[in-house]
Amino acid sequence: MKIVIPGGTGHLGLLLAGVLGHAGHEVVVVSRRAGTRVPGARTVPWDGRSTGDWAAEVDGADAVINLAGRSVNCRYTESNLREMMASRVDSATAVGTAIAAAARPPRVWLQMSTATIYAHSHDRANDEATGVIGGTEDGVPAYWAFSVDIARQWERALSEAQAPDTRRVALRTSIVMAPGRGGAFDQLWRMTRWGLGGPVAGGRQYMSWIHDRDFVRAVEFLLAHDELAGPVNLASPGPLPYRAFMADLRDAAGVRVGLPATRWMAELGAFVLRGDTELLLKSRRVVPGRLLSAGFVFDVPGWPEAARDLVARARAGEGS
Repeated sequence: MKIVIPGGTGHLGLLLAGVLGHAGHEVVVVSRRAGTRVPGARTVPWDGRSTGDWAAEVDGADAVINLAGRSVNCRYTESNLREMMASRVDSATAVGTAIAAAARPPRVWLQMSTATIYAHSHDRANDEATGVIGGTEDGVPAYWAFSVDIARQWERALSEAQAPDTRRVALRTSIVMAPGRGGAFDQLWRMTRWGLGGPVAGGRQYMSWIHDRDFVRAVEFLLAHDELAGPVNLASPGPLPYRAFMADLRDAAGVRVGLPATRWMAELGAFVLRGDTELLLKSRRVVPGRLLSAGFVFDVPGWPEAARDLVARARAGEGS
């Protein structure tokens, strides 16, 4: 297939482009970073917000996987939140415009979304059919609702695009665990090695995650299964409380001590690292209802096994 990946120079884009290119597909990465080299792909430029010469790559392509959007690994200031919203909605709208204008539109458009669209939840698992969309529950910071609104607007740009001949899937993606600089696992791995891998704010909040191998396999599955459209949760079937999540990671790493942190300590650490505590404190209890119903089988469904694999690969990478 010919697969076009807008926003493909980030952590997940590099992962997908490498695997899909190695599998023999023609991969075209559309990037704001002019001249960026992506293994397994060729790169064409865009501004991330509008159509242009890059749209010619969409005409005749088999699939588009849009990953574009400002990183959430930042302080949730008013300006950063506005940029997160604009970068996601504008890029999705531009992709939709390019598909609508194509003489030979792609068969499928996979649009990145987020599991953060679901409500903060300890006692119920959110699947696509019964999951609660929201972010303004009692005890939840009011600004968390903005992240939910970003996800809603992101998916609205997908659903409202004038692309009747293209199947559309919203990838409600949980935290993708992959070794390598810049990803979520890299941060958790460093915290664990420093002895800081204990529970945060009690550790009751759920962690929804997906192993990088299963993330790529799920994307390939969705490219191939024409019956699947609309929102699909990309998450392992085994979300677990943060306390247990970090205990399993410490066990995989052979680290005996994991100092706990209170909410205010987490706020201070996030300020120093220029991140936001929503990424740690929101309880994301998300399960892959539609993938499982469609027959997808996870290679790495449990976190203890995933943690051992990721630690081994991280150590091998550091030694190379």
